[in-house]
Amino acid sequence: MADGYARFTSKPQCVIVHVDVGTQGLGAAVHNASCGRAPVLIFAGLSPYTCDGEYRGSRTEYIHWIQDVPDQKEIVSQYCRYSGEFKCGKNVKQMIGRALQFATSAPAGPAYLVGAREVLEEDIEPYEVEQVHWGPLGPAALTEEAVQEISEALVGAKEPLLITGYSGRSHDAVAQLVTFADTVKGLRVLDTGGSDMCFPASHRASLGLRYGVHDRIKTADVILVADCDVPWIPTQCKPSPGTRIFHIDSDPLKQQMPVFYIPAEARYKVDCCTAFRQLHTYISRTPALTSKLSTYSDRWNALERGHRERISTIRSLATRPSSPESGYNVSYLTSLLRSLLPHDTIFAVEAVTLSAFVADQLLPSLPGTWLNCGGGGLGWSGGASLGIKLAAGPKRFVCQIVGDGTFLFSVPGSVYWISQKYSLPVLTIVLNNKGWNAPRRSLLLVHPQGEGSKVGNEELNIAFEPGPDYAGIAKAAGGGRMWAGRAGAVRELEGMLGEAVESVKEGTGAVLDCLLDSPPKGAEGGGKAVTVG
Repeated sequence: MADGYARFTSKPQCVIVHVDVGTQGLGAAVHNASCGRAPVLIFAGLSPYTCDGEYRGSRTEYIHWIQDVPDQKEIVSQYCRYSGEFKCGKNVKQMIGRALQFATSAPAGPAYLVGAREVLEEDIEPYEVEQVHWGPLGPAALTEEAVQEISEALVGAKEPLLITGYSGRSHDAVAQLVTFADTVKGLRVLDTGGSDMCFPASHRASLGLRYGVHDRIKTADVILVADCDVPWIPTQCKPSPGTRIFHIDSDPLKQQMPVFYIPAEARYKVDCCTAFRQLHTYISRTPALTSKLSTYSDRWNALERGHRERISTIRSLATRPSSPESGYNVSYLTSLLRSLLPHDTIFAVEAVTLSAFVADQLLPSLPGTWLNCGGGGLGWSGGASLGIKLAAGPKRFVCQIVGDGTFLFSVPGSVYWISQKYSLPVLTIVLNNKGWNAPRRSLLLVHPQGEGSKVGNEELNIAFEPGPDYAGIAKAAGGGRMWAGRAGAVRELEGMLGEAVESVKEGTGAVLDCLLDSPPKGAEGGGKAVTVG
């Protein structure tokens, strides 16, 4: 919940856990907050460090010996922007301020503090600190030389491309990027789905969301990578030799990744919102560049035609099955969902192998209305959707779209009890494709003709048949006060989806288990899953 709230608002949230075991219980959540750049402050106690009553707070229970570990911070410190310990009570506020500075400065992420009971029991004189002294670092800008070089390269390119992943966390950055794309006519924008909607899918320059694979990466002659962790996957897709590449990012070195590099001729540690503004302002005020751009009307019109063709292809995937008793695919489901929901619905998406299909049909275009994990710890969207709902308020509709396997990882027993207890109604759509398809996709990318490619999911032990009653689990966790349904045919889907939406609007959370037909061609890593853009 703290992660979702922090991402949606960009305001740091605090989580308190119990010593080493509570820290371990955070598990993948710390990884996700780190990769997803969520400002979260985690505090955990330490086992008391005295045994014989030397200080108030000395050990009093059996478990104080069992939970005493050599270095508790090391459990999570490699995922944190900062980790520290309260060693006395007199500077607790300063330590918290320092941790929050790290958590909220770009790239934002988790900070971890610990303190033993003796320290927390210490008597101190009341004191205050000036909160303004503990704010995040201010945004950094490109140098004048960098602005000129990048601007001239993009304007002079035949096929300029911008690849982003996290810049949309700043809603102003979305507007600045739109202005940038409108200025450099012919620039295309690819969103790699780091964790936010970075560029409106309705814009003619949009190539949609893809994960490191797109034909335009291969043909671009100038690429600007902006706030992006994985712009392309070299074994699957990479720029052509001779492509000029520039990298602007709040963390261009990717300091928490032991292995990372792209063949950029220049890289800059900057705030991308500021950089976008600098670039389009410089271009629009430089006569030589504006004169050149004035001859690019054909490129601008070509973007519009290409975008229309792309949208047409996407819509064709969502064609309604001819029989109301037949099954349906994820494209039809998501298209129908989009038509029934408010235009400003906030989506928390954890669709794994189906993410590109979901993004294509939702066509997110409003800043802050598409959030996904950004990390690899499955189960993020359950708690995150509740945090988003808490932050967004009762008038905003929140929809979680989650795979069946990922739903199980989200600890639904806790999620739907909290949803009911604290009146946080969200709509959960479970994409039930009867198993974990991601392991099969990974296998086929390395061994397309291997033994595993010749057997079904059941033999690979990644099938969920017979599967759990996902909606029933949620309803039970909510004490029976949840709308729950299961749709296997078009007729059932069209009836139940509307009911579920209305339930959430009336204040009762809803979970719809959607039994998908066979996956779209290419859902295992090729075909239209890659090329529809």
